[in-house]
Amino acid sequence: MISIYRNLASAFILLFSTITLSSAQAPVYNIKKYGAIGDGKNIDTKAIDKAINAANAAGGGTVYFPAGDYLSVTIHLKSNVALYIDQGATIVAATTSPDVQYDLPEKGENEIYQDFGHSHFNNSLIVGENLHDISILGPGKIWGKGLIKDERKPGQNDGLGNKSIALKLCRNVTLKDFTIFHGGWFCLLLTAVDNATIDNIKMDTGRDGIDLISSKNVHISNCTINAPGDDALCLKCDYSLNYPRALENVTITNCMVSGYNEGTFLDGTFLKDGRKHPQGRIKFGTESNGGYKNITISNCVFDHCKGLALETVDGAALEDITISNITMRDINNSPIFIRLGARMRAPKDFPYSTLRRVIISNIIAYDVTGDQGAIISGIPGHDIEDLTLNNIRIYYKGGGTKEQAAREVRPLIKDYPEPDSFGITPAYGFFIRNVKNLKMDNVEVSFMDEDLRPAFILDNVDGADFQQIRAKKSGDTPVFRLNQVKEFNLFNSYKLPNTNLPTVDKKVI
Repeated sequence: MISIYRNLASAFILLFSTITLSSAQAPVYNIKKYGAIGDGKNIDTKAIDKAINAANAAGGGTVYFPAGDYLSVTIHLKSNVALYIDQGATIVAATTSPDVQYDLPEKGENEIYQDFGHSHFNNSLIVGENLHDISILGPGKIWGKGLIKDERKPGQNDGLGNKSIALKLCRNVTLKDFTIFHGGWFCLLLTAVDNATIDNIKMDTGRDGIDLISSKNVHISNCTINAPGDDALCLKCDYSLNYPRALENVTITNCMVSGYNEGTFLDGTFLKDGRKHPQGRIKFGTESNGGYKNITISNCVFDHCKGLALETVDGAALEDITISNITMRDINNSPIFIRLGARMRAPKDFPYSTLRRVIISNIIAYDVTGDQGAIISGIPGHDIEDLTLNNIRIYYKGGGTKEQAAREVRPLIKDYPEPDSFGITPAYGFFIRNVKNLKMDNVEVSFMDEDLRPAFILDNVDGADFQQIRAKKSGDTPVFRLNQVKEFNLFNSYKLPNTNLPTVDKKVI
């Protein structure tokens, strides 16, 4: 009898615990109960917004998208609400018509110093501003079918959507597990989004994947982004808030970026014949007003795309950055591009950019274009400072000529900071100018076809320590060409003499 009572008591405790846990869980709001049809023909925006509003009014909850195709224009997120897109569910961006319109692009706080797409948020498939505690989750899909990829002529943008998800001035955000196909101008435009986690998202799109702008405390992990027409993962700090705000405390890890034909990543065919020079890279810039601080990138893969780019040209301080464990294959421009410039797309008398305290290590790049070496370039009077590169292997296609080795590269002070602006570099390995305190250790560069350019060119460099350098060369082509260099040190390097030069100009080694 006692054992019977004990069993009943245990069952009662278990039942009570289950009831308590269930009642503590946030309620689920199935959009079909609010009138969504999910047939890919009828517009479901009103039903989706009703479910979001109901969840928000109740203090929070999950808005549930069961399997189906939910055709929609602008969806309005609310605080304390999660969207859960289930397997087999797709939110489809509707094609506009006189009766089907996205929200109008709001008057931006500032529309001068960045492109139209950065200045406006409302004209998106999913939008949120001044929100907290929001999530978009689940194994389903967002298809930006009706989104445009660029800016139309003045007066022709009204009613059109150009972003999959746009968040501005939000905090405590989670984006996880879903897929975006054909995401418009941006799959994710995140401006001043703090305390955010972006994890395990697949994107296959014609323009930018993730643009993370002027945000703080952000973790990006396990994302795969195929973006042949633009940058896959782009870090920026623009002036769209009408004041400069830094991008800081960011980690990016275990991500893959590529530039295969749009759609062929998701269908598994990985076609390459769409573009001669696909983009699909990780980049800092171009918009760079507020600053980049305390950022790490690790364990990432670049495939059939452009190389890594760090750019500050509009007055931002780019500092305290570490990048490590990167592999690259089939790279069509400079594998490492570090650029301090003075485009100065910023308010009058804005300070010049600075770029300092950057460490790049453990990089392997194979089958890299023969046109461009790695480029590290400040501008006269504004040096890149305290740059360290360790454990790097770059295998170039080669093919450079003596004529190319003699090329003079313009200062390009105010030019758009793209490696292509530099043209064919006179060094096949590293072209370095306007740099102070450079350290390179255990760096090897080589080529597949004969190359008659030097491996390294240093121009106006103050403080350069090279050790354990190995560089393939053709005939009597020098490994180093030094122009206006101070405190140059070379030691423990393959077939190169230990060298200490306090001041040197127009010297080869």
